[in-house]
Amino acid sequence: MQFRFSDSPPSHVRLHARVLNQEDMPSDLDQAVAEGARAARFKGSAGQVFETFSMKDGTLRRLALAGAGEADATLRRLNLEKAGAALAAKYLVSGESAMVLDLGHADLSGEEAAAALLGLRLRSWRLDTYRTKLPADKRPSLETVHVVGAPDGTHDAWAEAEAVARGVEFTRTLVTEPANRLYPESFVALCEKAFEGTGAELIVLDEEAMEKLGMGALLGVGQGSERASRILAIRWNGGRTGDRPSVFVGKGVTFDTGGISLKPPPGMEDMKWDMGGAGAVAGALLALAGRKAKANVIGVLGLVENMPDGKAQRPGDIVTTMSGQTVEVLNTDAEGRLVLCDALHWAQEEFDPARIVDLATLTGAMIIALGNEHGGMFANDDKLAGQLTCAGEGVGDRLWRLPLAPAYDKLIDSPIADMKNVGPREAGSITAAQFLQRFIRKGTPWAHLDIAGMVWSTKPGHTWDKGATGYGVRLIDRFVKENLE
Repeated sequence: MQFRFSDSPPSHVRLHARVLNQEDMPSDLDQAVAEGARAARFKGSAGQVFETFSMKDGTLRRLALAGAGEADATLRRLNLEKAGAALAAKYLVSGESAMVLDLGHADLSGEEAAAALLGLRLRSWRLDTYRTKLPADKRPSLETVHVVGAPDGTHDAWAEAEAVARGVEFTRTLVTEPANRLYPESFVALCEKAFEGTGAELIVLDEEAMEKLGMGALLGVGQGSERASRILAIRWNGGRTGDRPSVFVGKGVTFDTGGISLKPPPGMEDMKWDMGGAGAVAGALLALAGRKAKANVIGVLGLVENMPDGKAQRPGDIVTTMSGQTVEVLNTDAEGRLVLCDALHWAQEEFDPARIVDLATLTGAMIIALGNEHGGMFANDDKLAGQLTCAGEGVGDRLWRLPLAPAYDKLIDSPIADMKNVGPREAGSITAAQFLQRFIRKGTPWAHLDIAGMVWSTKPGHTWDKGATGYGVRLIDRFVKENLE
């Protein structure tokens, strides 16, 4: 979707939309339109839309009013995103190819105006690559938005927001692609193409390199697949020379059958998005590189496919991680932590991070605990936890902190190895976090984000339709902006 900024609306565009504050009906509205809006109980609540038709200079116009909520609301930008998103949801397949969006009636700052545009852009994203018989009235038609009444600072704010939008869209694409198209090697290839010309550096480890490093846990997960495993590191050096980087590690299981501990067939198709953590990290790095963030940030992606081949690891096998610690694999469907433990150790050894955060669709228990409203967070550092919570609230990628404690850690002790990869049924998300904590160097601030309930949605949400949400991209971007730049 293309945004064009202009001083006056082009005469040939039929669809006109205005963003309005709650209970704030402009005096220049045609009386019939204003009365119609009141009769329809339009109050300008965040995301509320009223539509009507009117004649002007002998031409029929389609007019929409979009609510931005209260002007002094704490979550003002999120409400403006809802206003833009609501317009996209209503008019993306409306048959209209262009829209005039009037932002001059809601007393906006440049950043607030950009928030409305961001909501419109994000809600317009779709992946129709594989739909060959889509009816004409279901195809996206809206291509151009002519923005009028934009306040000072909108252009600069939108340039930054657009980079974030591209990152979210890239993540959604990765998460949505089917596993026969997206696997470790093709994931790397897509990233190499996406990061061309950005100034970011990409580092790829193949299986031979990982074997030399002793990554027995990660390689054990992928050994049952015909698809070769990979580690991909994306380095963005936008900060001061010599400053230690912040590292974000993503779980990238491009398809998870559960391995020998096979998952039930119903719903297994959803496991194409078990790489949502890696997808979020890749999209976030693309956003940071796109807006030239003034920080040193590295993304590390552990990319594998978990299949039940004759070469697959078995329940009861013992693997040796890169750290030298051994793991008794009791359940091959608890594979994400095996991927992450080697990726986390390598990231610390290779990059000496100032802080490290991992994102993973790690446990179904997290969905039972928090549903689809919050990602779960575990942290060994209160300051880092607070910074991540605040960043998530600001962009709608919300987090809820859960505990870490020695009593939980004991639940993953093994009688024949250093640890086992699962604990009892109780506290499943916590014991998974305790497992990962055993691979964090003493003194390194660390947070683990279990986002199993957040990367995919069965219903439309804040700025997304059903499907991939792009969760995590904006969280990382806001965290970097507020704390590292």
